[in-house]
Amino acid sequence: MNIVHIIPGSGGSFYCGNCLRDSKFFDGIRAQGHNAIKVPMYLPLFSNDDANNGEVPVFYGAISIYLKQVFPIFRHAPRWLDRALNSKPMLRFAAHMANSTRATGLEDMTVSMLRGEHGKQKEELEKMVDWLAEHYKADVIHISNALLLGLAHKLKEKLRVPVVCSLQDEHVWVDVMRPAFAKQVWELMQEKAHDVDMFVSVSHYYTQFMKDKLKLPDEKITTLHLGVDPADYNYVNAIEKKRHIGYLSRMCYENGMDILVDAFVMLKQQPGYEDVKLLLTGGHTADDKNFIKEQRQKITAAGLSDSVKVIDDFSKDKREEFFNEVMVLSVPVRGGEAFGIYLTEAMAAGIPILQPALGAFPEIVKKSGGGMVFADNDPEHLVNAFIKVFSDQEQLKQMSHKARESVEKKFNIHALSEEMISTYHQVINKRSVTP
Repeated sequence: MNIVHIIPGSGGSFYCGNCLRDSKFFDGIRAQGHNAIKVPMYLPLFSNDDANNGEVPVFYGAISIYLKQVFPIFRHAPRWLDRALNSKPMLRFAAHMANSTRATGLEDMTVSMLRGEHGKQKEELEKMVDWLAEHYKADVIHISNALLLGLAHKLKEKLRVPVVCSLQDEHVWVDVMRPAFAKQVWELMQEKAHDVDMFVSVSHYYTQFMKDKLKLPDEKITTLHLGVDPADYNYVNAIEKKRHIGYLSRMCYENGMDILVDAFVMLKQQPGYEDVKLLLTGGHTADDKNFIKEQRQKITAAGLSDSVKVIDDFSKDKREEFFNEVMVLSVPVRGGEAFGIYLTEAMAAGIPILQPALGAFPEIVKKSGGGMVFADNDPEHLVNAFIKVFSDQEQLKQMSHKARESVEKKFNIHALSEEMISTYHQVINKRSVTP
C-alpha cells in the first residue's frame, strides 16, 4: 500500500506531540512493509530523522504564505524568492518566531486554508497536488488534523484516492480566536468534513467532542490511542530511581508548567523532601520566554536553583537520558488534552504519570493503570498527589510496572499501526465499490 502522510512541521523548536504522533505511526506503518512518505507543511518536521531522504519539499512554507496572506504583492513574487523564503534555514528561523504557533493574528489565514482551492493559498494547494500526482501514486492520503480539511477536496478530485484525517486538540487552536472567527472556523470544518472518508481520533473523550463539533455520524469516526515502540525505551522500575519529578512538553502557560513549579516549591517546604529534584524539558517559542523567565525567578526566590534542572535539548537521545533520571512525570495541562504522547513515552520507560482529571487523562490513566489523576488542577492537589506517590513504595512499584506493561500490550505502536492499516483498507474498499 502507498500512503501519503501530510504533516504540519514544528521546526523542532519545541516538543510537538502531534508531530511525534504522526512520526510514530509513520514508522510503525513502514515497519509492516508499506510504502509511506511524509509531506511536510509550513515548517520542517519535528523529527531529526529525514525519512524521505530530502526528496519531498516543504509545502505552504510558513514565511511565504504569511507574506502572501498579508501583502498581496507577494502573491506575484518570482519563484527564486519563494525558494529562498522556503529554505530550511529560513523556516527553522520562523519556527522560533513568537506568532508561529498561536492562532491569534492568524485567523484570516486559518479561514483561508480551510477554503482550500477557494482560499488565498490555492496556488500552494495546486503545487502540492501536482507534485503528488507526478511523483507518488498514492492509495490513501492521511492528513494530520482537521485544520487542514481544506486540502481534502482537491486531493480527492485530482488523485482519486480516499482521505483519512486525524483529530487531536484542534479546539486549542480555534477556541482562542475572536468569537466570530472561531464560529466561522468550526462551521468551515463541519462543511469540509464531508470531503473526508474517515476521521481517526486519539481518545474516546475527543471522539465524542469532535462528533458533536463536526456533526459526524458514528460510522465516519473511530478511536485509536497513541502508542510508541516499547523497544525504544529503557525500562527501570521507578522505585530504583532517585526522587526526580519530570515535565516533558512545550514549556508554556497553557501546559501548566507554572502549576508544577508552584507545587514543587510547596513540596520542598515540607520536611522529608530535601532530596527531590525537578527536571524540565520540551523547548519553547519566543512567546514563552517571559513566562519561563518568571518561573526561573520564582525558583531562585525560593532558593531552589540547585534542585531544578532545565534541559534545552529534547532530542530522542536526550529524552532517553531524561527518562532514565525521572521517577514520576506530570504535565498539568490547564484545559486537559486529547491524549498527550509524552504520557506513553514516559510509561514505556516505567514512569508513572500524575495528571489532572481533565480531557482524556482519566481515560488514559484508567486504561494503563500506570499513574493517578488529581481532582483540581492546582498546586495544592498536585502536591498531595506527589506526597501520596512518594510515601507508598509498593504503589509506586506497581504503577511503574503497569505503566510499562500497558505500553507493551495496549499502547504498542505496532499493534496500533495494524489497526490504522485496517482503517486504510476499509476506506479504500468502500471507495472501490461506491459509484
